[in-house]
Formats: sequence, structure tokens, C-alpha cells
Amino acid sequence: MKKYILFLLLFLIQSNAFSKSSECVILLHGMGRTAFSMNSLESYLKENGFQTVNHSYPSTSQTIENISRNIIPKFISECNKGATKVHFITHSLGGIISRYYLQTNRLPVGSRVVMLSPPNKGSEIADRFHDSTWYRWLAGPPGQQLTTDSNSLPNRLKPINYEVGIITGRSSLEPWFSRLIPGEDDGKVSVESAKLQEMKDFLVVDHAHTFIMKSDEVKIHVLNFIKYGRFKVEKRESSNKAQKIDAKKQKLDAIYN
Repeated sequence: MKKYILFLLLFLIQSNAFSKSSECVILLHGMGRTAFSMNSLESYLKENGFQTVNHSYPSTSQTIENISRNIIPKFISECNKGATKVHFITHSLGGIISRYYLQTNRLPVGSRVVMLSPPNKGSEIADRFHDSTWYRWLAGPPGQQLTTDSNSLPNRLKPINYEVGIITGRSSLEPWFSRLIPGEDDGKVSVESAKLQEMKDFLVVDHAHTFIMKSDEVKIHVLNFIKYGRFKVEKRESSNKAQKIDAKKQKLDAIYN
């Protein structure tokens, strides 16, 4: 009987710590991609106790404004009503969509935003090819909005009033595009273009644009920022929760043994 009670109490402790998080994460994939591209990162977040919302959206057939106004609110509505924080984790175009949404909408206090390879100052690829038929067909309306000129949508957005962490790459799988991009780049976005004035933390990793969200290294950094507001933390700090659970288990062991 004592062992059964001990098992039940331990289960409740772990469930409270890991399975019933009041924090929700909205994952936004990049241009021409689907929710599948964020599945690996989503699974990692779920394993660490976060509720997630990860859906595909029409990234090449609607403008950034329409996606932000009409689709993002639906994603957020799927978070539990009791969610105390709602975070954004975005890839590429998803970062610009989140920035546009946060121009006029608010998230719960303490919510954070992590952007992976965002073209925050626009893209030289859009500059070069925005008039091309093939580019218009592939990239759709958002592709026309991502140029680097001062009047482009990304460059007209105001700073957002949330903690923002940005991770971008400096390895390229697309040298034909990298030739068009000044400085270090990930094959689609320059390191410089990924930056924001209001960012709290910034990290450059040796990964390419297309698969940066699949990296185990990047996943750890994303989780750290969502939890602690920075990408790199002391191992001691990141293991505090596990230590607390162990301490509770030891107390229960002392009571029932």
C-alpha cells in the first residue's frame, strides 16, 4: 500500500512539473514549407513540458498582413485558456509574420519570441529576383514584400515589446544564392539581416537556412531562451527543476521507507 501511495505521489509530482505546463508555444514555419518542417522542434518542446501549436499556413498565396490578421489569432486561440505565457518560435518568414502580428496585438506578460534565420532587414534574393516569373510563382505575395529597401514591410515594422532571441546560420547549401548576399549567410539570409535592434540575445551557428530548426544544438538554445531569456545557461541552472523533483522523491522515500 505504501509503495502504491509513493508511486502515485511521484506520478503527480512529475505530471505537474512536465505534463501540465501553462505555457504554450506557437511554431511558425518558413516560406514554402509546412508544419512538418517544425515537427522535430515541436516534439522536443513537448518532451520538455510545453503545449504546442504547429500548423501549416498559406505562406506563398497570402500577404504577410493577411496571414498575421486572419490566421495567427486562430493558432493562438488553440492554446489552453489558462495559458500564462504564449511564445513564438519561428523560421524565416515566420519571424516577419510574428513581428507584424505583435505591432498591434499583445501576448501574456513573460512571453518570448525566438526567430530562426529571419530576414528582418529583407533579403537580397528578393531584391534580385522579385520581378522574375519563376520567383513570383514560387514565393507569391510575401516574396514581393521581403526586399531590403527602406520601404519594404520588414524595414517598416516597429520594435516589438517582448524578449526576442535570434539564431541564424553561417553555412550555405546554396552557393548560387550566397553569391548575391554580402557577408556571412546561411544560403538565404545574411547574418546582418537577421538582427533586430531590440533583440535580447543573438547567436550564429554553423547550420544552413533550410534545416537549422532540425539541429539538436539549436533546439537546446531555443528551449533555454524560452525558459530563461538567453541561449546559453549554466548546467546548474538548467537542471534546477530535476533537482527539485529528486529532493521531493527523497523526502517521500524517507516517509514511506
